[in-house]
Amino acid sequence: MAAPAAPLPPQFKCLQHHLRTAQEHEKRDSVVAYYCRLYAMQTGMKIDSKSPECRKFLSKLMDQLESLKKQLGDSESITNEVVGNAHMENYALKMFLYADNEDRSGRFHKNMIKSFYTASLLLDAMSVFGALTEENLHYRKYARWKATYIHNCLKNGETPQAGPVGMEGYEDDSEEGGSAFQAPGSPHPSSSTFVPGSMPSNNYTGIQIPPGAHAPANTPAEVPHNTGVESTTVVQPVPQNIPAVDPSVYIATSKGDIRLTPEDFTRAQKYCKYAGSALQYEDVSTAVQNLQKALKLLTTGRE
Repeated sequence: MAAPAAPLPPQFKCLQHHLRTAQEHEKRDSVVAYYCRLYAMQTGMKIDSKSPECRKFLSKLMDQLESLKKQLGDSESITNEVVGNAHMENYALKMFLYADNEDRSGRFHKNMIKSFYTASLLLDAMSVFGALTEENLHYRKYARWKATYIHNCLKNGETPQAGPVGMEGYEDDSEEGGSAFQAPGSPHPSSSTFVPGSMPSNNYTGIQIPPGAHAPANTPAEVPHNTGVESTTVVQPVPQNIPAVDPSVYIATSKGDIRLTPEDFTRAQKYCKYAGSALQYEDVSTAVQNLQKALKLLTTGRE
């Protein structure tokens, strides 16, 4: 699917990276591409839906959405918001965890920077399902701060500090997906701010992610070319820490005086969908945790 024929209006500059992410995921994950475009569409309507150039662009974007929706057919990730939300959250957090693992292991590189930043864009897109949870707001803020901080350090020939050191006081003021952000108190000049839009447009942020690099941490990644690594090298899956199962869940039965509300059933369904989505990525730990939450809710009426 080609990008919109209409040029991106200046008013929608803050959406260019969400649209670029959608374009990158057309073949990799069409559901992600769809929701990134839907976010751009909804946000664009709020910004400017009256000027001729914006209306023309939004019309092209709407055509793309309709075409992609037809291609996806009866995909439950599109027809069911609970499943769609779980799909997007799982994908965004897998990308975040890949970058966070690289960061905490002291492996600082451009692919990791892009993974942090793209995770924040995908969390932006999750707002099509409603307000983000406090946890996801934190992940988005942290990912944007990390992308800026590490980019600045590498650009200035400095070694970044791993983990959340120095994040105090950082405010994420780019709620509509603004691409320029910098951690307050950074010793680097504003010219070093991580601004993907300043990179070549034919190569998002100027960073090439090798196949598999965006994938969950426990998914083997193909070795990128021209890295000096023999092509026979295989990245081994990361061992998973499977949480201990609470023995009480095996014998838990719903008591007669437990009255579950429609909201309880909805939340239980959400946890089950999250578990199913996690299993698509062979993430046993996340699947077990969500199934335990669903079972506890259904048998006790409490989370």
